[in-house]
Amino acid sequence: QVQLVESGGGLVQAGGSLRLSCAASGSDFSIVAMGWYRQAPGKQRELVALITSGNSTNYADLLKDRFTISRDNAKNTVYLQMNSLKPEDTAVYYCNAAFFQTGTYYNNYWGQGTQVTVSS
Repeated sequence: QVQLVESGGGLVQAGGSLRLSCAASGSDFSIVAMGWYRQAPGKQRELVALITSGNSTNYADLLKDRFTISRDNAKNTVYLQMNSLKPEDTAVYYCNAAFFQTGTYYNNYWGQGTQVTVSS
């Protein structure tokens, strides 16, 4: 099994920054794409940003000016740099991955989530 471990969430004041990390670990796997989604209370989970193994990126339109996704392929880790945070960015942020493991393709594999709270 592949494990996704998120870190970097927390409480920050509006206008501040946070950097989330998600590390994938396991045996005999190769990442196709990793990304971040978020879910605020009472709302549906939504895409924040995705990055492929070839470093193609996709962002939610309203976030691309403030958030940056990047990855370290050697560490199987994806990062989300969040700047100019707003109270409406408060949500649980989930890491998502698609990968091959021992020849089987897995899609929509989720981490446990990390809470981001932005105070006004």
